[in-house]
Amino acid sequence: MPHYITLFRFTQKGAEDIKGGPARLDAAKKGIEAAGGKIKGFYLTMGRYDAVAVVELPSDEAAAKIALANASRGSIRGETLRAFTEEEYRKLIASLP
Repeated sequence: MPHYITLFRFTQKGAEDIKGGPARLDAAKKGIEAAGGKIKGFYLTMGRYDAVAVVELPSDEAAAKIALANASRGSIRGETLRAFTEEEYRKLIASLP
């Protein structure tokens, strides 16, 4: 199943309601599970981004749908990256001419 890494920044709205963050994370987990995926890790971070999530989802379309749904709530802005596992990386490299 494809993996995705999302780098999050809180919006002003999200920062003002920071105590609601855990409930929003729980709702996001349920949405990801309903889409056939799973959160592999969630991290609060310091620096340019406020949080990072590593997620498995069945397709790029499912990842896009989740990203749009999360953004529409207005508490976060995210940048989602398609991530390849070490096994996928090695397979890609081995297939090069």
